Amino acid sequence: MSITRRRLSPEESRDAAIEAARALLVEAGPQAVTLKAVAARIGRTHANLLHHFGSAADLQKALIAHLAGTITAQIGEAAKRARASDQNPREVVDMTFDAFARGAGAMASWMILTGNEDALDPILEAIHQLVDDLAEDHIHPGPSIHEETLQLVLTALGDALLGGPMAKALGLPRTAARELAVKALIASHTSVPAA
Repeated sequence: MSITRRRLSPEESRDAAIEAARALLVEAGPQAVTLKAVAARIGRTHANLLHHFGSAADLQKALIAHLAGTITAQIGEAAKRARASDQNPREVVDMTFDAFARGAGAMASWMILTGNEDALDPILEAIHQLVDDLAEDHIHPGPSIHEETLQLVLTALGDALLGGPMAKALGLPRTAARELAVKALIASHTSVPAA
């Protein structure tokens, strides 16, 4: 009995390719996210992926956009929960750090270093949208949500790229940058401006 492969719609084919690219990113790093590797993973041809994405750089940009959208949606929900119950921002910090540690930081950095200068656009657009959404009900004194986001994202990106070796070199626990980020957010939410 032969098994016939179901024909995928263009959207299903793109989704399958992006999911395969995400898996390759996590398993082997950004350099593994190639049209050839993704095509082999989903049982398609290199030409098929060229048709859907145009180039490896465009596939990688689609992956970054997918990661950014998914990650910022999750972080946004966590931020709203933390704000609604006036909780410790630990969940938001952990989700942000985890997102960059699980490939998004390395992928974005690698794309920039290999000449794809607009690689960060999907991440920046997703973060900007999230911040605008969160800023609508941001009422606590202290730094603006934009300043807090800048500090958190840059800390998480730096930690993803250099956190382990840097913490080890300084004799600090691997989680030191996360702890500093949590402390900074707590301090900014509890500070009272001078009268």
